[in-house]
Amino acid sequence: MRGYRIREEMNGTAEPPGKTWFWELEAGVIAADRCIQCGTCVAVCPSNSIGVGEDTLLPELVKMCTGCSLCWDFCPRGGLRYEAAWPPSTPMADETPVNFVERPDPADPYWKITGGPPGDGLGAVLESYAARTGARPEFAQDGGVVSALLLAALASGEIDGALVTKPSSDPDEPWKGVSHLATTAKEIIDAAGSYYNQTMALAELDLTKYELPTNPRIAVVGTPCEIQGIRAMQSRRWPTGVHRVDAVVLTIALLCTKSFDYQGLMLRLLRDDRDIDIERVSKVDVIHGRMIVEYRDGEVAVDEPIKNFHGAALKGCDECADFLGRGADLSVGSVGSIDGWSSVLVRTERGRMAVDNARGRLDLRDLDNPEALVKLDAFDKRIAFKSLQRKFDPDAPLFIDYEEHLSNYGDTDRAPVVIDR
Repeated sequence: MRGYRIREEMNGTAEPPGKTWFWELEAGVIAADRCIQCGTCVAVCPSNSIGVGEDTLLPELVKMCTGCSLCWDFCPRGGLRYEAAWPPSTPMADETPVNFVERPDPADPYWKITGGPPGDGLGAVLESYAARTGARPEFAQDGGVVSALLLAALASGEIDGALVTKPSSDPDEPWKGVSHLATTAKEIIDAAGSYYNQTMALAELDLTKYELPTNPRIAVVGTPCEIQGIRAMQSRRWPTGVHRVDAVVLTIALLCTKSFDYQGLMLRLLRDDRDIDIERVSKVDVIHGRMIVEYRDGEVAVDEPIKNFHGAALKGCDECADFLGRGADLSVGSVGSIDGWSSVLVRTERGRMAVDNARGRLDLRDLDNPEALVKLDAFDKRIAFKSLQRKFDPDAPLFIDYEEHLSNYGDTDRAPVVIDR
């Protein structure tokens, strides 16, 4: 990044060569309304100089910036080429496997990225399933699979906790998700369900406020962009301050096309514009290109095309081409399975171990419609490509009508947005 203008304007002092400061990330990503609120910049800062703004809930400088450039280098909307951390797609029978990601010691959370072709299709997949759990938490989404995986891993001692999204305890923030490290089965169950806002989740990798073993092992459930940040940080061995990326031993990506601003979606578009009683809402879902909001008594409060809510979406999501969460140990979502079931893509041996550990809690069978996953992934890439075009031509159209997409491919795709458990 060639951009020292902000530093020079601030104090008139020339910078040493080769440095990129937080202010460049602030100008190029945060102020430009491209931040996807993943928290990678907070987690990667070795001097703990980046925090989360109390009012904005966006990254902000809380101590002196050292100009190490890591916040820029690892930001999925900054310098990170997240596709470089994608393992290649599972080869066909007549193809030669590519050794792209190595871990000589399976217990070592760090990865060695050795290069390889970009993934296509479903990416690296060892196994795939349609899955559901019989004993579902009350507010679990679709098959309740992620909750079952986490509960099994915690019960067996494979993890000491799981970074999940739970409802905010602030009464003024109904239906707002906040990041939290669940260390008990009850906390995992209480976090079941979908929340349609990002949470700066990786900032919660500061584990000092939790009672954990000296060398904790945690799972992270997050959107593909959050997994991108983790996988990139786990490919480089250097201190990351108080944020324990080394503690992450299992990553579960939630199939995601778009995330929303909490105030824009839940408060402005639902509560204020549509008079929705947020306190009575029991479920929010996006299915077949429609936003569905249900009350506890079963009444459907909202059933509208998702395009009616695009004004509250995070603009940086348009640049993402990783709907499938290709870098994760497991990818889970509703696309590709019938109602009440979840699609599960097992991408690594760690992911396979997690599924095997939870088999007693899960019903597993073949995916109903894997082609739906491929089609929605292609649709997501089309949006990302058009977003890239707009960087060079601001007048280029960006919006792709989801209903037009369904008419082209058939009404088969269930479009997840953020948390799908």
